[in-house]
Amino acid sequence: SSHLALPLFTQAQPDLVLLDLHMPPPDGFTLMEEMLQRAGPDTYLPILVITGDLTQEVKERALARGAKDFLTKPYEPTEVALRIRNLLETRRLHLTLKRTNEWLEAKVRERTIALELAQIETIERLALAAEYRDDQTGQHARRVGRTAERLARALGLGEGRAAIIGVAAQLHDIGKIGIPDSILLKPGPLTPDEMELMKLHTTIGARILSGSSSPLLITAETIALTHHERWDGLGYPRGLRGEEIPVEGRIVAVADAFDALTSPRPHRAPLGPREAWDALLGGAGRQWDPRIVETLARVLEEEGT
Repeated sequence: SSHLALPLFTQAQPDLVLLDLHMPPPDGFTLMEEMLQRAGPDTYLPILVITGDLTQEVKERALARGAKDFLTKPYEPTEVALRIRNLLETRRLHLTLKRTNEWLEAKVRERTIALELAQIETIERLALAAEYRDDQTGQHARRVGRTAERLARALGLGEGRAAIIGVAAQLHDIGKIGIPDSILLKPGPLTPDEMELMKLHTTIGARILSGSSSPLLITAETIALTHHERWDGLGYPRGLRGEEIPVEGRIVAVADAFDALTSPRPHRAPLGPREAWDALLGGAGRQWDPRIVETLARVLEEEGT
């Protein structure tokens, strides 16, 4: 019975189907379409059509619905066996190819993950190298990265983009490699000329990171260049204002300032997280994006700090 064929097909999941086209409704054409739909688009299901009326029209209709071979009544048992053997061999080869492709895809994924991890490790080591130039920073870059990632996630930028920002943020001060020690390590305030030289670390960092096709390094370049821009347009190096500043730069500006306030300095004790946030709130809408400052409060609350 054609009515029993579909439940049996679903239960048995056969390697091959012999199908007569001329049956009580549903006919063979309908059954063929339904079976292939249940098997799924990635499954090679050999259907051997049996018919006593193999006209060109019937053949084209059957092929269009997924038939793989035909037998015309009356048929010889030897021919049936040979056609079944050929179809099963084709299915076996198809399954082998599918498994091989899946294995290759898995290897490519493993290799991609390994390369991404190597890239992340390289970035972290570069960030650490930049920090060794400044004895006040310590683990500053990593803390900025963690805060930036949490802010990006809380702002709804998505897990993938937040993770990229978290790693890329660690290179925000990579350009300090190009700043003389006499300026970078000066214990007192910088002169106006020295401050202009210090500001160059943004463009130096961007140049170091430029020219890559990696989304991670492209993001790092953007952050290095723009994390000292201000919401009111009085920052550097380009004097960008408001949302002209890429969101990555705005996020890291807040994360960088927050870590500076909560870290010990020779001239002051570190602020607590809430005190630091209050200080940032005073500059929201002028130095920092007010929405990101507000988001930091939510992040701190979620962390119980």
